[in-house]
Amino acid sequence: MRWFRSHLVLLLGILVLVYTFIPIFIVILMSFNKLPSEQSKIYKFNAFTLDNWLHPCADPSMCTALRLSVEIGFLATLGATVLGTLAAFALVRHDFHGRSTTNVLIFLPMAAPEIVMGSSLLALFVASGFAGQLGFWTILIAHIMFCLSFVVVTVRSRLAGLSDTLEQAAADLYANPSQTFWRVTFPLVLPGIAAAAMLSFSLSFDDFIITNLNAGNRTTFPMYVWGVSRKTIPMQINVVGTLMLVISVLIVVSGELRTRARRRALAR
Repeated sequence: MRWFRSHLVLLLGILVLVYTFIPIFIVILMSFNKLPSEQSKIYKFNAFTLDNWLHPCADPSMCTALRLSVEIGFLATLGATVLGTLAAFALVRHDFHGRSTTNVLIFLPMAAPEIVMGSSLLALFVASGFAGQLGFWTILIAHIMFCLSFVVVTVRSRLAGLSDTLEQAAADLYANPSQTFWRVTFPLVLPGIAAAAMLSFSLSFDDFIITNLNAGNRTTFPMYVWGVSRKTIPMQINVVGTLMLVISVLIVVSGELRTRARRRALAR
């Protein structure tokens, strides 16, 4: 009992991690599952196969939806990251009238339910005359709008934790504002910007509610999954999920290895 009490926090942490990763393990397992010949909504492991990995585009409409989600995700990430980073610098480094109000308003898109955000954007597009033109561009605008707040909050937290001593040292060494920004400030803020970009892409790629209301006749990957799940569940969906997981893990691990290598180099 003494050992159990001393390791209680560790055991609870392990249980929480196992509970969290069970769905991920199921996705990886089902990516090697052979789909039964008859259409069935029963999600069970039938037999091991590599066909799902060898033929990920067995249903061409899935790859079309996946391509659309990736395109919108990259463009929305680019737009939201640029605009959000500029807004974060303005909120942290400059004092202007209405700054405190702007800080409060930044959180509203994050706090509002997605169904409210999606219906509001749909009403905006309809009122602006885009009722018959819902599609790629309306999805992109909607994704940039709801990703923008997350970028601002992430980059602003990084900026708020930075000391200006290095920038003052650069100015003492006769560096102009442009050199100070690109050689001192930007490298220090870059991890926060990269984190905000990855968060934006994940939110954009995963979104269903806002996209479904503003997509028109276009189908993104989450919309495709929702549509086919009413008939059967293609195992190739799990292949996409596993690939996204592997890419995310590789990005995190490579970033951690680079950070450790940089620390070892500085220690020497």
